[in-house]
Amino acid sequence: MKLAFREYGEGTPLIILHGLFGQSDNWNTLAKQFAEKGFRVFTLDLRNHGLSPHCKEWNYELMAHDVKEFLDEHSLKNVVLMGHSMGGKVVMFFEKMFPGIASKIIICDIAAREYPPHHNEVLIALRSIDFTIIKSRKEAEVEMNKHVSDTATKQFLLKNIYWKDTVNNIMDWRFNLEVISEKYDTVREIVPFYESAVTCLVIKGSRSNYITQDDEADFRKRYSHAKFESIEGAGHWLHADKPKEFYDSVIRFLS
Repeated sequence: MKLAFREYGEGTPLIILHGLFGQSDNWNTLAKQFAEKGFRVFTLDLRNHGLSPHCKEWNYELMAHDVKEFLDEHSLKNVVLMGHSMGGKVVMFFEKMFPGIASKIIICDIAAREYPPHHNEVLIALRSIDFTIIKSRKEAEVEMNKHVSDTATKQFLLKNIYWKDTVNNIMDWRFNLEVISEKYDTVREIVPFYESAVTCLVIKGSRSNYITQDDEADFRKRYSHAKFESIEGAGHWLHADKPKEFYDSVIRFLS
């Protein structure tokens, strides 16, 4: 599958994978900063997200295959793979399926375990928005307020609204809400155990509960060269909460 992407700079290839309901745009500012440090940065839209194709089949193996196809198509070798949340699990699956391609991996605020369902209120909020009635982002936000209280989450989701048909004034979501709702459990699943000698950085937000001490112990069993960083004051969206600290952490690891 041909993935939509944005490209910045020249040098060592750095591939950035967004999380659930995200898109490549979320990483524009940081991508430009990494490019200034001598990296050729690609921010990808994973399948069923952003400008990439929508399809019925959606799981981690397929997303890892999509990334492999992208690397082959662009003749990219010795790449650094970085993924946030769902994107981090794509990185873990990729390393299991295609060992030796990534020179380094960076996993941002996600562990390998299966997570309990915790996007229910978000999915209800998204499905409550009827674009045959709602004709502006403001109207969508008003509807979303009934279901989601966190402002950052709301703004993050609302960025995905676009004009599907400007003539008839019809908006829609960039992501494939139907398939994401139907196959949500596939992004909760565990990464099967494997061992790798790849150089690995695991970054978590100090205010996030996504990575526990047990998860760190699991990472150490999987990755013999695992390093850990915690971004003070950051939540799950650590790259948005503390972009400078996140940037510094990544550059330290890559230098």
